Amino acid sequence: MPQSRQRRKEARPQELLQAALELFVEKGFAATRSEEVAHRAGVSKGTLYLYYPSKEELFKAVVRHNLTPILGVGGDLLDSFEGPTTELLVKLVERWWDDVGHTPAAGIFKLILAEGHNFPDLVEFQVNEVVLPSRALVRRAVQRGIARGEFRDVDIEAVVHALIAPLQYVVLDRLTLGMCALDLGPDGSRTFLRTHMDLLMNGLLAATGKAKTTKKAAPRKRTTRAAQPKKET
Repeated sequence: MPQSRQRRKEARPQELLQAALELFVEKGFAATRSEEVAHRAGVSKGTLYLYYPSKEELFKAVVRHNLTPILGVGGDLLDSFEGPTTELLVKLVERWWDDVGHTPAAGIFKLILAEGHNFPDLVEFQVNEVVLPSRALVRRAVQRGIARGEFRDVDIEAVVHALIAPLQYVVLDRLTLGMCALDLGPDGSRTFLRTHMDLLMNGLLAATGKAKTTKKAAPRKRTTRAAQPKKET
């Protein structure tokens, strides 16, 4: 096989996944037809089915290609990071934004919200492949901060939700009304995330020393008005 054709064959899965992601985000899962994906990738429908036998399998491959790798990157960062846990969590969020939130792959999240009720199997796949591993990664990071005495003893599951929910909001905002970017400037989403992380990290920090101690206000003394002398009648 000529080298050019060999390279083309090796690139086909990547081209098919790129075309599928674009169409899924543009039109939605239900409205996207397999032949459209094949046409955009420049191959026949039969070639598409050689790699991905159904549209559902194609969607799963798109998720694994675009979302799953960032979890491995985050896990490696968590295992090797030696600095404060506040810095670790900020780096995890920034890496997620650069690799997912600010890319077309973020549209997968919007697609699941919009069409998931019609495709419960795909929702279950997304939960098992992305949602649960993401929560486990963030949970490990928060537990690290508590174990090192950096964070207060908090409800870990609630903190995990508090960390992840604004990321989901920013994606929906960017892909719909764009209110966050409008309010905070051209890089509004990143500014919002930085502000969110700053507030949350300072809220998690354990109290150390007098600077972190809040003194109770001294009780106010009740003052009574001096009894006025009765007027003589």
